Amino acid sequence: MYLARAIHFDESDMNVFHSPARTGEWAVSGGFEFSNWSEGDLVGKARQAFANGWLGVETFGRVTFVAVTRIEPAEYDSLAQGLARHFVEIYGAPSLEAALPVAREELDQTADLCADHAPNTVLTVARELTDAGVREQYRFIEPSEAGLDQLAIHSTPEE
Repeated sequence: MYLARAIHFDESDMNVFHSPARTGEWAVSGGFEFSNWSEGDLVGKARQAFANGWLGVETFGRVTFVAVTRIEPAEYDSLAQGLARHFVEIYGAPSLEAALPVAREELDQTADLCADHAPNTVLTVARELTDAGVREQYRFIEPSEAGLDQLAIHSTPEE
């Protein structure tokens, strides 16, 4: 099974999100956070999180890019438990038992996105508010196969 892990190509996420996700933590789209938002909520760093932030499932910070990575079933179950606790503590879900199926659904959605892609495929999300609610679109950037000669620096010893 595959899921998404937070990756950083530079330090920009540290500046554009209120709370950036940690490199390497598991992530989901996290669009549920914006379900009751209006245009008035879309300002500053909150706008950036809405526009293209994935949600780290360990720190609950945001990240711009994630990569497809294999996950073990036990890890997946642990993430579901943590996300369910987050739903209870932050969003007022009535119990862990009630929140767990919703947490699994959120993880399953991300796993479904990752399922048809090779490891290290990079994913981005773009959101917009519509009359029907939040609309998400995903972009997949497949890993390229670079030969060693494209990465190595070649030199000739001077005689």
